[in-house]
Amino acid sequence: MEQNLQHAYSTTGASLLASHRVLRNTYWLLALSMVPTVLGAWIGVQLKISLFAGSPFIGFMVFLAIAFGFFYAIEKTKHTALGVAVLLGFTFFMGVMLSRLVSHTLGYSNGASLIMLAFGGTASIFAVMASIATVSKRDFSGMGKWLFAGVLIILLAAVANIFLQLPALQLTISVIAIAIFSAYILYDVQQVINGGETNYISATLAIYLDLYNIFANLLSLLGIFGGERD
Repeated sequence: MEQNLQHAYSTTGASLLASHRVLRNTYWLLALSMVPTVLGAWIGVQLKISLFAGSPFIGFMVFLAIAFGFFYAIEKTKHTALGVAVLLGFTFFMGVMLSRLVSHTLGYSNGASLIMLAFGGTASIFAVMASIATVSKRDFSGMGKWLFAGVLIILLAAVANIFLQLPALQLTISVIAIAIFSAYILYDVQQVINGGETNYISATLAIYLDLYNIFANLLSLLGIFGGERD
């Protein structure tokens, strides 16, 4: 009996150490991923790169094809050092995709302030949600299927709005997206803590997408409600 208890405690301790190591590596790689994102956004702004300049729908389809190509490559290489390079390549690409929104925001006289405000807001949301996921005893794993369904609805609404061009629908999409991806932080961080996700590259990709979508939609809302023209 005593040996069984010792084995149980030993196994639990090893599991906790492993999950903490994955979480620590995830946070380090997440911080590193911001560098190519910022670089990609800067290059995109300077070169005025946009997949959506011609046909927004075709541009959106090309974006999804490239993004899912990266997802496949990351999944195949996530257990090797190459996986880190592929992930950073993806974050560079996402930075380039963000440049159109950044460039539009910089067109406001207070554009730089809006970008910093969106960054600060995203960081605050992450800090709060990650802290809740870390200290809460509640199991958030059941949220996964509902959050995924919410993301599918957002994607469908975004595609529809390419043709409809309804400002009210865009506002609704942005608000819902911020709520859904904020909740996803709870889910994704707790997956690492509870051992549901044991690969730090996959964990980084999931949390990066959460933060990216929160930032992009928050910046869009700030531009709509707080953008000032000269």
